[in-house]
Amino acid sequence: MLDEDGNQFGIMSPREALQIARERELDLVEIAPNATPPVCKIIDYGKYRYEQQKREKAQRKNQHQQQLKEVRLHPRTDTHDLNFKKRHAREWIEQGHKVKFSVFFKGREMAHKDIGRELLKSIIEDMADISKVDQAVRMDGRNMHMTLSPEKKK
Repeated sequence: MLDEDGNQFGIMSPREALQIARERELDLVEIAPNATPPVCKIIDYGKYRYEQQKREKAQRKNQHQQQLKEVRLHPRTDTHDLNFKKRHAREWIEQGHKVKFSVFFKGREMAHKDIGRELLKSIIEDMADISKVDQAVRMDGRNMHMTLSPEKKK
């Protein structure tokens, strides 16, 4: 058993521990129930819960939520527009987000799937320094998809 300052009392019965806690007008809290013998601490439970919630909130604050961003292209997307979209995708990858590139085919463009595949391969080459291919190039109906994710920092 421990007191509020962290000093050890040693092994004692639960009744004795409760009596000491009542004398100090504090609560007896079981910290490690699976230990042999179970570890208890004499503390103010309200203060303990408050500090625990503060720690959990700080942990959530430091977490980074990864999102999936999408860049939509066509086989006839002009080079300037393509470079503009690549720049945005690069920023997103550097921020730690995954980026999905989609090439949409309309009408007779379906006969030239190789153009879309070359477009996506050029994007893979341009982004190779900061990303890795998470999902390879694949066709899904009239759409061709590929997903890039950030490279782990070393």
